[in-house]
Amino acid sequence: MATPLIAGLAVAATALAGRYGIQAWQAYKARPIVPRMRKFYEGGFQPTMNRREAALILGVRESANAEKVKEAHKRVMVANHPDAGGSHYLASKINEAKDVLTGKTKGGGSAF
Repeated sequence: MATPLIAGLAVAATALAGRYGIQAWQAYKARPIVPRMRKFYEGGFQPTMNRREAALILGVRESANAEKVKEAHKRVMVANHPDAGGSHYLASKINEAKDVLTGKTKGGGSAF
């Protein structure tokens, strides 16, 4: 007599758990999509670097003073230096960005 009762309770518990799972899934799918903040610039490089692109690469404002540009250059170069496993191309772009923002443009662009 107890076996059908236990089986019935198990079926009811499974049905309630399934119902709760379906409701939770529908609430998850209906949630508003919140755009994620991106820490880094995701675009490609321009043929000739301008002040805007240089500021995006170093993570400073276009109107940043030379001291802030130097600090940002050092911080970014430590993370991307070729001797520490970084890319030579990215290192040249970082150096070019520093030159553009400090006004020391050589006019040739990067070495690559």
